[in-house]
Amino acid sequence: MSQRELVVLGTASQVPTKNRNHNGYLLRWGAEGVLFDPGEGTQRQMTHAGVSATDITRIAITHFHGDHCLGLPGIVQRVNLDRVPHPVDVYYPASGEVYYQRLCHASVYHRTAELRPHPIAASGPLEAAGAPFTLSTARLSHPVEAFGYRLTEPDGHRLVPERLRAAGLTGPAVGELQRAGAIEHDGRTLTLDDVGERRPGQSAAFIMDTRLCDGVHELADGVDLLVIEATFLDTEAELAAEHGHLTAAQAGRVAARANARTLVLTHFSQRYRTLDAHRAEAARHFPGEIVIAEDLARIPFPPRR
Repeated sequence: MSQRELVVLGTASQVPTKNRNHNGYLLRWGAEGVLFDPGEGTQRQMTHAGVSATDITRIAITHFHGDHCLGLPGIVQRVNLDRVPHPVDVYYPASGEVYYQRLCHASVYHRTAELRPHPIAASGPLEAAGAPFTLSTARLSHPVEAFGYRLTEPDGHRLVPERLRAAGLTGPAVGELQRAGAIEHDGRTLTLDDVGERRPGQSAAFIMDTRLCDGVHELADGVDLLVIEATFLDTEAELAAEHGHLTAAQAGRVAARANARTLVLTHFSQRYRTLDAHRAEAARHFPGEIVIAEDLARIPFPPRR
């Protein structure tokens, strides 16, 4: 199975701390590397985490507050310095086009790589040519325009050796069946369903700065890996709503309603030195696996259902 994991590059919200860099998350999905919300210092965190610029195939920005995008100039210039051989697709709110252009042209550098911009104007599917997943977005509720992201792998098949033998399929015929989905053999048509079992595709959602809204639930529904902000505790619920954020309890309720597999909490306010209370608060609502994201942690996808 291809490698699938979340590499955490930073977990702070507006103000970084000694232990928490600004946001930054690389989702490895086989040959794909999707960099979400590169905040200030992301390039250096990549070095600490063993992530190279060539690992990045896509960049997805939820909104243009500084803690989610001020690392973009360094990333863009590093992609060019390292002469990344493949195009890098960049997704961002269309209303922030002026900020995107400023960040991409923040200083002098020699352009050697191709960045393909994908400004987002509305919720829905996004272009993700060549990816092993579909990519979609939904509008979030924040003081500035913000979008969350969802990656969904199509369902597939797992071939069952006993069924292959019973059908008399071997060698090149098996490969042809996998490519075409059906094959003529011994006077009958065999499909993947005849010799295999359905293998549910995996999915992940990335939800940053937002109040509770329809987009949050749409993105989170049924995902295997839910990466979601938990800036505050419920004692600051009014403050969270005022500034367009979630509490750990709200994140836990979102995960429970969505029937998510693994809940990753991140984007923590500087006011919290320790995060045990965040875990406890989320756990009161969500019985599944809860991960408190830490800088430079590597979080694997849960096993397939």
